[in-house]
Amino acid sequence: EELIKEYPFLLEERATFVTLKIDGNLRGCIGSILPRMPLIDDVIYNAKQAAFNDPRFNPLTPEEFEKIKIEVSILTIPQKLEYEDKEDLKRKITKKDGVILSLGDKQATFLPSVWEELPIFELFFAHLCMKAGMSGDCLDYHPLIYTYQAEIIEED
Repeated sequence: EELIKEYPFLLEERATFVTLKIDGNLRGCIGSILPRMPLIDDVIYNAKQAAFNDPRFNPLTPEEFEKIKIEVSILTIPQKLEYEDKEDLKRKITKKDGVILSLGDKQATFLPSVWEELPIFELFFAHLCMKAGMSGDCLDYHPLIYTYQAEIIEED
């Protein structure tokens, strides 16, 4: 209750991602693209999911807990990005954008921080297409693209 009095924005509905890393390596990352609950509750929920229910990893162990670094990304509302072709998309996308790619019933997102690992447009989108369960050339099929930004809070 004191926390809420001091930081009332924690009750605002915001979408978040919680990323867990050990020695700089990904150990879990779960989040929501759209706001669904108060910020404080979304962070708590996603932190538990990232620690214990990320399908790419086993549940976090007590030994790992001591080593974990937590990063919270607070997202803006995604905006649809209209584009003509790949070159037009390349001109409009910035490396501060998180990207949601959607085609048919397949969808995936990369947080803005993924640009640090995949700074080349073609590689970024090839990996995003594959994350969505499509071939790396899925931009040829003109998927829907939404962009968002993230405020990142990380442990020292």
